[in-house]
Amino acid sequence: QVQLVESGGGSVQAGGSLRLSCAASGYTYSSDCMGWFRQPPGKEREGVARINTNGGSTYYADSVKGRFTISRDNAKNTVYLQMNTLKPEDTAIYYCAIRLIGCYPLGIRVTDFAYWGQGTQVTVSS
Repeated sequence: QVQLVESGGGSVQAGGSLRLSCAASGYTYSSDCMGWFRQPPGKEREGVARINTNGGSTYYADSVKGRFTISRDNAKNTVYLQMNTLKPEDTAIYYCAIRLIGCYPLGIRVTDFAYWGQGTQVTVSS
């Protein structure tokens, strides 16, 4: 059974940084896509970033481009989201997710991902 466990959320002031981690277990893969999503209070879940199996293909939402970096360590079955220059509008519950086939090449879509973590809260104060 696929399991995803996020960690690293917390509270930070605007301009600060956080690093989220997501440890995956319960599957073997030859090709997958791992993604980070977020759901701000009262809003729908949205894609933030995604990365393919070998890390050679990444995609970022415009709102985080240049500030967030997604990476992965396949030896540890872990994907990371380094978040810099955080803004109050980044406040949300952050989820990682996995799609057990390759990444959608043109972006990141909630409906493409079948397995989800429980989420971790990120709060950015002004």
